[in-house]
Amino acid sequence: MRKFVMAALGGTMIGAVLTTQVAGPLLAQEASRNASVYQQLDLFGDIFERIRNQYVEEVDPADLIEAAINGMLTSLDPHSGYLPPEDFSDMRVQTRGEFGGLGIEVTQEEGFVKVVSPIDGTPADIAGVEAGDFITHVDGESVLGLTLDQAVQMMRGPVGSEIIITVVREGRAEPFDLSIIRDTIKLTAVRTRLEGDTVVLRVTTFNDQTYANLEEGLRQSIEEAGGLDRVNGIVLDLRNNPGGLLNQAIRVTDAFLDKGEIVSTRGRDAEAGERFNATEGDLTEGKPIVVLINGGSASASEIVAGALQDHRRAIVVGTKSFGKGSVQTVVPLRGDGAMRLTTSRYYTPSGRSIQALGVAPDILVQQPPRRPASEDEETNPLHSRSEADLRNSLLNDSMSDAEREQMEAEQRRAEEAARLREEDYQLAYAIDILKGMSALSPSVRATQD
Repeated sequence: MRKFVMAALGGTMIGAVLTTQVAGPLLAQEASRNASVYQQLDLFGDIFERIRNQYVEEVDPADLIEAAINGMLTSLDPHSGYLPPEDFSDMRVQTRGEFGGLGIEVTQEEGFVKVVSPIDGTPADIAGVEAGDFITHVDGESVLGLTLDQAVQMMRGPVGSEIIITVVREGRAEPFDLSIIRDTIKLTAVRTRLEGDTVVLRVTTFNDQTYANLEEGLRQSIEEAGGLDRVNGIVLDLRNNPGGLLNQAIRVTDAFLDKGEIVSTRGRDAEAGERFNATEGDLTEGKPIVVLINGGSASASEIVAGALQDHRRAIVVGTKSFGKGSVQTVVPLRGDGAMRLTTSRYYTPSGRSIQALGVAPDILVQQPPRRPASEDEETNPLHSRSEADLRNSLLNDSMSDAEREQMEAEQRRAEEAARLREEDYQLAYAIDILKGMSALSPSVRATQD
């Protein structure tokens, strides 16, 4: 018994020695790191005091501290930053769907402001701003070297005032100026319409109203079509949609799924990750869906497109999306400001991260540049000519009045489709896919994994 006790005690003592030998250096390293942090904070304090007392002009200490905080956050990634009280208030207003400005979603790349997307019907959209444009100057003043928030502040101004932005665009040899009149931006989150037998859901942003607008618009379009049986499918248009609220992206995706994962988020702490799953109930009862995306589709748009693509619930058409696969948490701070901090990445149901890669469409379809109407007339002078247009042509005496009316109705639909192809080739392509699926199997239902 004595030997056993001694052996046990010996083991305890050896363990204590080993623990001391291993933990000692670790504790020393941690203490060294803490000391280094405190030294850096002392350095910050020294520089702060030197600037406050010796800079050539008097500066506001609060402005210095705010600039230091913003610099610390913006050094992390393009989406982290400090929101002063005014900006934080503006952000909360924007998520409710109305604010003043130009109507563009921007990020920063290579020191310049890059347009993620213009918002439909806003001053920027009307002036001709396009996704992928680089803004190099605002009213003649360069934005190079400014933070994104500083550049955005330069573009703000009273409603009705003019702003001149200098734009660099791929495919254009020289920079050019665009004049924009600032206005109150009223966002209609979802615009719905019927194109033949197809319901087109144009989702421009993910704010507090998005799901409610989509649900109501879809219901009205189905009633207008004469019931769901008369609808051949849905086009979910997410082009130039810069994203927005995560919960709205989840609800919109859930509207078309009966089950399965929608998106997951993973941060530095593995246990803090979240998974969001669909609930039972598909608003379209399995009708085929085509999702339209392009380089201006970002963040929440990519969550929706990626989830529906992974579940094989939709065919994704267009061009590669923007590739913003990170999640920002907005943390209110003392003084009525806030911190926007990137806290996690999001992953599609198959486990892929979209960060910097984007969603690749199932069918790549470029949007050709719109040609002037005069050019169309010159190149297609006989576009609508047929036997029936010739003078004194014979009538078709084998058709009844009902058959003739049906033929004329089909011809009108064909002309409308041709018009749409000229106006929006990608949308026309998506609708043609749904027409083809309906023609092959009128009762076709999309399968869900």
